[in-house]
Amino acid sequence: MTGPSLHRHTATKADSDRRLDRVLADNIDALSRSRIKALIEAGSVTGDGATITDPSHTVKPGQTFAMIVPDSQPASIEPEAIDLDILYEDEDVIVIDKPAGMVVHPAPGSPRGTLVNALLAHCGDTLSGIGGVRRPGIVHRLDKDTSGVMVAAKNDAAHQSLAKQFAERTIERAYTAVVWGVPAPPVGMVEGNIGRSERNRLKMAVVRPPKGRTARTHYRVTERLGLHACVTQCRLDTGRTHQIRVHMTHIGHPLIGDPVYGRQSVARTKSLSSEARAYLERFNRQALHAHLIGFIHPRDQKLRHFESQIPNDIKSLINLLRL
Repeated sequence: MTGPSLHRHTATKADSDRRLDRVLADNIDALSRSRIKALIEAGSVTGDGATITDPSHTVKPGQTFAMIVPDSQPASIEPEAIDLDILYEDEDVIVIDKPAGMVVHPAPGSPRGTLVNALLAHCGDTLSGIGGVRRPGIVHRLDKDTSGVMVAAKNDAAHQSLAKQFAERTIERAYTAVVWGVPAPPVGMVEGNIGRSERNRLKMAVVRPPKGRTARTHYRVTERLGLHACVTQCRLDTGRTHQIRVHMTHIGHPLIGDPVYGRQSVARTKSLSSEARAYLERFNRQALHAHLIGFIHPRDQKLRHFESQIPNDIKSLINLLRL
């Protein structure tokens, strides 16, 4: 270990009225914006000698900022030999088809059995410290009960490249969702800030600006399933917590099986076959699958697309709702 490093930047006129994390990211090539944001929140940045913990702090010309970057540390998370469905892997990235029920990174209540535990066992020491010791290699995530394709970084250069693409919203992501009802029009966009619900702090909700964070979801109905459900493709311009689940609920079409935002009313199920109703009783996750991701490969700069097949539980749900 080489010890912590110190970075300094004195704001120029061009930095005026911009966010601190963006300014520092533009002037410190070795670190991604997500890493800088985490360091600010951890109290590692000072402005004219005073600690700043808000990444959105407005920068003024002439301010001098200092940032202490701790030396990379080995991940404290234990590697676990968990089978992974690997769609693609090279020296820079690994693309995984994550099953429903797998948590992406350890958290209170889910200390083991996560994707990070599995990646540490599969990739070895190459992941240590990349993206922070709690989330090595992770540049985005899927909810525990959302299945589908994910990309992880295997070195710092790849992590910075992918993190930048996510920050600049150039990553292509498409999801298959089975929702209650049929949206009208069948092709559209949902736009609304997403933040913590004022009624239930455990849930997210569409909130009025300036609260929350900007979010946009494009949807397209791909198949009607009788009168009370449909298959919808959703594409994201942004990546907020529970974004598709919140936005589709906001327009009156919650995801089938969603234990937090979904509602399985009698009106929606009374026309279904007894077999379909029985299956819905056992279907205990939101019907959401990340079926496509596209990104510029960090090394060769070529656009790559990776797809994941719809899992059997969602296929069975769709087939039964067709009846």
